[in-house]
Parts: sequence; C-alpha cells; structure tokens
Amino acid sequence: MTYCVGIKLDAGLVFLSDSRTNAGVDNISTFRKMIVYERPGDRFMVLLSAGNLSISQSVREILQVEQLKEDPEDKESLTIWNAKSMFDAARVLGNAVRHVYDRDAEALKYTGVEFNVSLIFGGQIRGEGMRLFQVYSAGNFIEATPETPYFQIGEYKYGKPVLDRVITPDTRLDEAAKCALVSMDSTMKSNLSVGPPLDLVVYEANRFETDKIISIDMQNPYYRMLHSSWGQKLREVFDSLDDPVWDDAQTDTPLKTEGGRSKPLKKITRPEERLI
Repeated sequence: MTYCVGIKLDAGLVFLSDSRTNAGVDNISTFRKMIVYERPGDRFMVLLSAGNLSISQSVREILQVEQLKEDPEDKESLTIWNAKSMFDAARVLGNAVRHVYDRDAEALKYTGVEFNVSLIFGGQIRGEGMRLFQVYSAGNFIEATPETPYFQIGEYKYGKPVLDRVITPDTRLDEAAKCALVSMDSTMKSNLSVGPPLDLVVYEANRFETDKIISIDMQNPYYRMLHSSWGQKLREVFDSLDDPVWDDAQTDTPLKTEGGRSKPLKKITRPEERLI
C-alpha cells in the first residue's frame, strides 16, 4: 500500500508521498511514488501514484512519450510537453492509463489481479493558473476546487482529519507542508504498509520550476521533531479535556441528559422481550 497527498493553495502546490510497497508481511520493498516533470520557465508537473506497482510504473513510463491524436488530420499530437493547459496534460495521462489497460487488463484478470491504479497529477503550464487532478483506473479524472483543495490516494483515512481541519486555499505553503507531514506521520503510526523514505515537493505559484525537493528518512531532524511533538501535543490536548460525568449536579457539561432526540439503548431482561 502507499499514501500520497497533493494540495493546491493560492500560494502554490504541495506534494508528499511515501515509498513503501507491501506484497506481504515478509515482502516489503522501497519504490518511489512521485515523479517530477519540469521545463523551467514553461511548465512544472508532478505525478503521484498508488495501486498496483506494475501498472503505475507502466503509466509513468508511457506518459513521457504518450501522444493523444483525436483527429487524423492534426499535424501535431498532444503530449504533456506541448499541452497548452494542465487539463489537456491530464487528458494525455488518462489516455496513458487506458493504453496500459488495453495492453495488460485482460492478462491481469486471467490471473485474478484487478486493474487498480490511482494518480494525483498537478502543476502549472505557462498561460494558466495551477491545477490539480485525481485520475482513476478508467483514465477519467476530477479537479481540485477551493472547497476541496487537496487529494489523497492510497491509505488515506488516517491522514485525512488533520487536512480537513487545517487546509484552506489561503493556507501558507510552509504550513501546508507541515500539515502534509503530520498527515503522513499519522498514517505511518496506524498503518505498517506506509513507510519511509518520504518525498516532499513544494512549488511556488508562477515559478515553473522548484528547488524545494527533499527526501525525508526517519533520521531527518525536522521530521523527528514533528513526530515527537505531535504525539506529545495530542496527549496534552487529550488530557486537558474533562472526563465524562454522569451527574448533571456536578458539572456544566453532563454526559447523560434528558429529552434528547434519541432514546437510550433498550436492555433485554427476559427471553420473550423484543427490541421492536
């Protein structure tokens, strides 16, 4: 399994991925899930992948040379290197996914393996703003919006709560990177199939290149600080909350109250009793 997150902000984009591939408790390997496509001054794109490793590697390989030609009379095929918009680049990616599906899906089905791949694709091409997409196994995709400014793929459930509470379009880039790392740390704490090293990329809007690319292992000083501090602060917040009190005479926030919309659970005390 894996965990990847892409965040679109007014100030830029943040991408984070783990690198663990798990094919059983005794077969754990390291494969990077992120690839960066950059032509300084013209375009900057990042691809994150989750799902079947052979499928995602094939898609990544094909994407660099994939051509989309909708009209035989077109003189030039569409590629990620000449696309005029990120939407068109996402269409090329979707076509690459379908290309791999047409080639491999039947053979995979014959051996009992599902065609499973999930992708996050984002960046900026000169002439338009930044865009972020999530691409599915069928090659179709959706785009991030101000109401939903981030996408997750892979083992996403453990890292979602902190993103929901923190990330908005006007979040600062460094704050979003910190939030993404907390999200990843929470995931790794609860799921052994997600693990280091981590790849982090931060892109500033309208630069069309970045030097903020880093690989993070468990000895990284910032990550070690974040890991220990987050766990400690969570415990402090938990300890600061009052324990539940059943008697409303002893607290302003009783647990047990009368007149609620739902009645307490009914107890069964005799064999002939029924819940309904």
